[in-house]
Amino acid sequence: MSDPVAEKRARFRALHRRGTPLLIPNPWDVGSARILQGLGFEALASTSAGMAFTMGECEGAISRDAALDHCRMLVDATPLPVSADLEKGFADTPDGVAETVRLAGEIGLAGCSIEDHTGDPDDPIFDEGLAVERVAAAVEAAHAVSPDFILTARCENLLWGGRDLDKVIRRLQAFEAAGADVVYAPGLRDLASIHLVCRSVSVPVNVVMGMPGAVFTLAQLAEAGVARISVGSAFARLVYGGLVRAAREVREQGLFTFAADAMDFASLERFFRR
Repeated sequence: MSDPVAEKRARFRALHRRGTPLLIPNPWDVGSARILQGLGFEALASTSAGMAFTMGECEGAISRDAALDHCRMLVDATPLPVSADLEKGFADTPDGVAETVRLAGEIGLAGCSIEDHTGDPDDPIFDEGLAVERVAAAVEAAHAVSPDFILTARCENLLWGGRDLDKVIRRLQAFEAAGADVVYAPGLRDLASIHLVCRSVSVPVNVVMGMPGAVFTLAQLAEAGVARISVGSAFARLVYGGLVRAAREVREQGLFTFAADAMDFASLERFFRR
C-alpha cells in the first residue's frame, strides 16, 4: 500500500532543482492554502509571521504547540507537500531543536526551516559554533523522520544589521557541511549577491520575494541559480493591508468603494469545493 506522506516528501525533494525554481507560496490559514492549491502551485510553506497575525500576535510570540497545530491544519488542508517555518526551532539547544523537528515530522510535514536568530534583539544571531550544532541536530532528526524530509537552514544576519556577505556565505557553507538540504539567507538585495550565494554552495538555495527593495523576475532568479522562491509573509501582509485600507475608507471617509475589489462569492467558493 502506498504511503501518501512518503510520496509527498519524495515529490517535494524532487521539486528542488537549481535554475528551475520551485514557487512555494506561504498560506496563513486553511482558506489561503486551498486557494493557492487551486491556482496550481505544487507545494506550500507556512509563514510564522502570517500565522501569528491570524492569532492577533506578533511574530515570535506563538508557542511550539500552537505553531505545530497550525501546520497540521495546513498539511490536512490540501494534498500538497508543506514545509514549516519553525523559526529558531522553539529552542536554543541542539537537543531542543531536534525535538521540534521530530514533532514536525509526526504531523506529516514534508520539510521545515530552522533559523539562527536567537529572538533577542540585543544579541540576535547565535554564535557560529552553536548555530552549526543546532543545524546538525536538526538534520539528524529530519533524516530520521525520512531521508526525503527537507531541512532548510536559514542565516538571518542580513535581517539584523549584517552587511558582510562573505560572512553570510561562510555560515551557509557551514550549514551545508552540517547536512542542510537547502540554505536560505533572507535579505539578499541584488542579483549579483544571489548569484554569488548560489555559486558558493552545492545545495539548493531558497530566495524570498515580496520584501521591499528586492523585485526580480522568475527568469532572473532562475538565471542566478535559485532553486526555490518563497514569499514569506508578503501575501498575508497584502491581504491585511487591503483590510486596513478598506476599513479606513469606511471609518474615516464614510465610503464603500472597496467593495469593487472584493472577490465574488462564486469565484471564491470555487476554491473551497472538494
